[in-house]
Amino acid sequence: MRSALSPHLPHGLAASVIGLALVAAGLAGGVGGGAISAAAAVASPASLRVQVVDAAGLPVRDAVVELHGAKGTPAGPIRFPWKMGMGQKNRQFTPGTLVVAKGSTVAFPNLDNVRHSIYSFSKPARFAIELYGRDQTRTHTFAIAGSVKLGCNIHDEMRGYIRVTDTPFAGKTDHNGYVTLTGMASGGARLTVWHPLLRTPSGESTAAITVAGGAQTHKLKVTLR
Repeated sequence: MRSALSPHLPHGLAASVIGLALVAAGLAGGVGGGAISAAAAVASPASLRVQVVDAAGLPVRDAVVELHGAKGTPAGPIRFPWKMGMGQKNRQFTPGTLVVAKGSTVAFPNLDNVRHSIYSFSKPARFAIELYGRDQTRTHTFAIAGSVKLGCNIHDEMRGYIRVTDTPFAGKTDHNGYVTLTGMASGGARLTVWHPLLRTPSGESTAAITVAGGAQTHKLKVTLR
């Protein structure tokens, strides 16, 4: 007996066509008649591309950008993809600015032929590391969020900065002033920019934004000293 779908199709092929039609109907109407949209089936993660510029519109490099959502930060440890280390090379801290999570232990390898003695008088981390030489490493744990300015007791010209953050949505701008933050929840949020030359008492500037699903861009203008 041939299918009523088409008197000219063999029975097996007609059944296959009917099956495909039922699958298509199920995708369109959903199981039990509920509608399913492509947007609901595949939710796009939130992504925020931020550019930091100065008063003249020029990009600001090595500015730290942090996002704190109104719903709070996700539970669990914060891990960044870069190394928790700041070396001393050619009598400079490298990198000059490092972003770390609160509670991180940072390594300070000496890559110079001279000895260094690292210190900080900053409120979030007051400490001093005694003199140590080439190919030696010392560490310090940063337990309080905030900005830490580093120096060397031997070389006064050396300056380094560690930004200790309590949010996983943080990063440092590149030479074009851009940084991309991903994975945050949609909704209201506070965007904070920190830079050692920012003309505010704390070196910070904040802005209220709304995070939507998918990719967004945001430009922040700051005033530098």
